[in-house]
Amino acid sequence: MRELPLYLAFRALAVAIGVLPEAAARRLGEGLGWLASFAAPGRLRLVERHLLRVTGEGAGLRRRARRAFASYGRYWAEVFWVRPQRKATIVAHTDVDHVERLHAASKAGRGVIVALPHIGNWEAAGARSEAEGIPVLAAAEALANERLVRWFVAVRAAMGIDVAIAGRGNRVTARLAGRLREGGAVALLADRDLSGRGIEVEFFGETTTLPAGPVALADRTGAALLPVGSYFKPGRGHRFVINEPVEIPDLADRAERVAAGTQRFAHALEAIIREAPEQWHLFQPNWPSDRAVERSR
Repeated sequence: MRELPLYLAFRALAVAIGVLPEAAARRLGEGLGWLASFAAPGRLRLVERHLLRVTGEGAGLRRRARRAFASYGRYWAEVFWVRPQRKATIVAHTDVDHVERLHAASKAGRGVIVALPHIGNWEAAGARSEAEGIPVLAAAEALANERLVRWFVAVRAAMGIDVAIAGRGNRVTARLAGRLREGGAVALLADRDLSGRGIEVEFFGETTTLPAGPVALADRTGAALLPVGSYFKPGRGHRFVINEPVEIPDLADRAERVAAGTQRFAHALEAIIREAPEQWHLFQPNWPSDRAVERSR
């Protein structure tokens, strides 16, 4: 019974924020996110630890952490504001650095994996990719709240993103691999190891794990693996940066190839995140030392 109130709350927010002008919705989201940083002091300290790893600078850490909360608030405000008829306007306010890399990978015909961290508004990147003639299939985690899952699928559809829901017997990996073998594109958020069964890497100077999916799929299908940064502009709109493809080492053992390729991918993620660390929406423990701190509290 708790699922219905949450779903209704999301729908109510979509209605309330959806009637606002874009600038008002964006500023409301930033303001509410900033206020949320005061209501969650433990989470704020966690974000400070993440930022310290990224920047190596302790000065102004609290202020920068609050800006990360504001950035996340903006992300949610934009999600609630999205409507199918607004997609063209959203795309018109986007810029892409090195879009030729995306088109070159697509024209090669081996499929394209667009791999992103949770930075800026990654949904908007899907809309721009569709506008470039390269629509993406994205994987999403199954939630217990099926109404909410259907709502999220509808939001992503409004941005031109097809969605494969993981779990509940769905063969998501097979569907993603099939899209790539057809020469299509898939999009994966790849900076959090939700399963706990990922590949061990050095990430911002500390050992943790990242999901094997992007590199394993690239190795299995021959698809190009493009790390992409999705950033908020200072005002309206978004900027996307398409980085050089991650080359998977030519090793005889597949497990070794995936491990070495994931470490290379981790370094690419570091460069993307360092460009705008306050837009990195990582509010969960992501390193073993984070979890140790959480348990000690």
